[in-house]
Amino acid sequence: MTDKSAENTTEPSNKGTESTTDNAGGGSTAVKKKKTSRAWQWVLAFLLFLLLLASIPAGWFAWKYAKAEVPGPGEIEAAQISSIYFRDGEKELARIVPPEGNREQVALDAVPVEVQDAVLAAEDRDFWTNSGFSPTGFARAALGQITGNSAAGGGSTITQQYVKNALVGNEHSYERKANELVYSVKMTNQWSKEDILRAYLNTVYFGRNAYGIEAAAHAYFDKPASELTVEEGGVLAASIQLPSELDPWTNRQAAEQRWNYVMDGLVEMGKLTPDERAGLEYPETRDPASYSAYTEATGPNGLIKNQVITELAALGITEDDLTNRGLQITTTIDEDSQANVESIARDRLANLQEDARTAVVAVDPSTGGVRAYYGGDEASGWDYANAGLQTGSTFKIFALAAALQQGIPLTAMFDSSPVQLPGGITVTNWDGGGGGMISMSQATRVSSNTAYMRIQNELDNTTQDTADMAHALGVAKSIPGIPVTLRENGGQPYEGIVLGQYQSRVLDMATAMATLTNRGLLHPTHFVEKIVDANGEVLYQVDNEYAERRVSEQVADNVIEAMQGVVGYSNATLAGGRPSAAKTGTAQMGDTGNNKDAWMVGSTPQLAVAVWVGTADNTSPIFNEWGGNMFGSNTPAKIWKDVLDTELEGEEFENFAEASPVYWGVSPYSGGTSMGGYYSSPSTTYSSGTGTGTGQSASTQSSQTQSGYTAPQSQVVEQAPAPAYTPAPAPAPSPAPAPATQPGTAPADELRDAVDNVIGQVEEALQ
Repeated sequence: MTDKSAENTTEPSNKGTESTTDNAGGGSTAVKKKKTSRAWQWVLAFLLFLLLLASIPAGWFAWKYAKAEVPGPGEIEAAQISSIYFRDGEKELARIVPPEGNREQVALDAVPVEVQDAVLAAEDRDFWTNSGFSPTGFARAALGQITGNSAAGGGSTITQQYVKNALVGNEHSYERKANELVYSVKMTNQWSKEDILRAYLNTVYFGRNAYGIEAAAHAYFDKPASELTVEEGGVLAASIQLPSELDPWTNRQAAEQRWNYVMDGLVEMGKLTPDERAGLEYPETRDPASYSAYTEATGPNGLIKNQVITELAALGITEDDLTNRGLQITTTIDEDSQANVESIARDRLANLQEDARTAVVAVDPSTGGVRAYYGGDEASGWDYANAGLQTGSTFKIFALAAALQQGIPLTAMFDSSPVQLPGGITVTNWDGGGGGMISMSQATRVSSNTAYMRIQNELDNTTQDTADMAHALGVAKSIPGIPVTLRENGGQPYEGIVLGQYQSRVLDMATAMATLTNRGLLHPTHFVEKIVDANGEVLYQVDNEYAERRVSEQVADNVIEAMQGVVGYSNATLAGGRPSAAKTGTAQMGDTGNNKDAWMVGSTPQLAVAVWVGTADNTSPIFNEWGGNMFGSNTPAKIWKDVLDTELEGEEFENFAEASPVYWGVSPYSGGTSMGGYYSSPSTTYSSGTGTGTGQSASTQSSQTQSGYTAPQSQVVEQAPAPAYTPAPAPAPSPAPAPATQPGTAPADELRDAVDNVIGQVEEALQ
């Protein structure tokens, strides 16, 4: 029993042991299975997490891609140079350079294929096959960063670079980079590769202030892009990565290293054979000091450029147009005429004091085009041709025109004795002479201050009529510092207006002379002839036929007739006795006995010319070449004569139209308004004058400044003083003359002539 019990006892024990063993083995397998299952769950979860993470940028990319709007080829504006040309449309006079730099757009076929390949070898060797980004390029750039090889290519494709420059900017952020990628891919899908490459080549920066392949070709090799060799193209391509650091003039070793990388890349791309590569040598580049991408204009051309820009604004050409559309602006300035005027001006100034200055403007009366414009030799300095200056007795021509318009003939007689003005002011002639009766024609010839005071007083509205006539003939109504010209504190001008008391510009006086020369028809004075954009579209073409009737032919012809007598009297007879008309003027400097402004304005039928001579600050006395007082008949008359003799040499003599006499009391303008005044036959004797005026200014204006330079101020002149004088504004650039108010419409020529004939017959019958 014991044994049995033992067996019985033992068996269960064994079973129990077996059972325990079996259970343990089964449990271990289950645990392993559970652990494996859990591991795969974690792996799956991690994979799902990674997928989720990947889906977020993928979804964002898809959303941004759908939302992104990529402009079409040619719709993205790129800043580029606008060029200003002389009248011939070929010789560059000046340029307008945008802040972004010097750029000129060219077609892709204007860039040699080997030069295109060099750029691709430098920046994007997979360009023709990639989708806007390049994994291999990125890897190459990363490897370069790790190894310190700066000659390795960049990670951004050409498409990415262009997108960065043209659309998304260069902000250092992940968002910007992501946007760059989106736009690059979408642009690749919407644009042709050729369009992308063309846009890139026209916008990428090459150093030396040169944006685009065309500007770079000139900056480095002084030639257009179309003439570049593969070696030269390699130099430009090599500079793109680090334009400032890879200029051969500042870092030849690094520049050549990068150039070798580009040339080797051409072999790798199959564009060069090893033998061809072996024969290539690094080309020499031009000295950067000999080239300035920002040279916009030099000397007097800079002042012309300012006038052109002002006129462009008036024509509706915006700043965006100037900086983005590559405008080609043809001016009215004749290259030879401009050179002649500059040479004459400098030669005549060489004989005067160091601070002597002059301004000369020549206008074609038949079109209003400015043929030559000289306001000084500093491109960014004071423009004396566009500055407010006291005009002296040249302003008498406007009182003369007003008198003729109101039916006062050239033969009307006026007292030349001293004139008493309110306040006890006495007006005399320059030498105190006068006192006799002289005709209006004679008063013009000798420039009698006193007679012209009385002529002006005979006008319906006295001084206001002089001012209105000046505006009608082309004197600007507003200049910088003087919002309303030819006025006294907003009211009627003082008596001294007829003697040049108020300020006008040389440009204005040339315009007025052109209007009179053109028999009262004003062609708007202009500098811009034609505007064409980079695509060849004509944006503007001046209408040289357009003109405005400002005074009747009869009035204009009679003014010219009176002025013809001044030329010989001022020792300015043109070569061969060519017909011409002119008027001198001088503004005195207070009671010093010295003059500060001297003028000569006049014309031939072909050309109107205005000349001023004074000092740099316009507050100092100006002396002639012999050290005496400067008068209009001195240097101004000589410059005027030199300009016209030179410009018209070899041209046929042309005569002014014969003036139809104005008869007393019959207004050529209104058709017959009775006027008061004197009338008699011309006197055989007259008192002499010099053509000088008071030049006194009564304007209350402050001086202007330009480019940090303090503008000069005009001083009071007391030959014929006016009340309450304050300094007038100094020379400063100002816009082209504002269109003057047209007085009205002149009667038909036939009616005018008929009236004149009837009156003439009546007068003959009464004699």
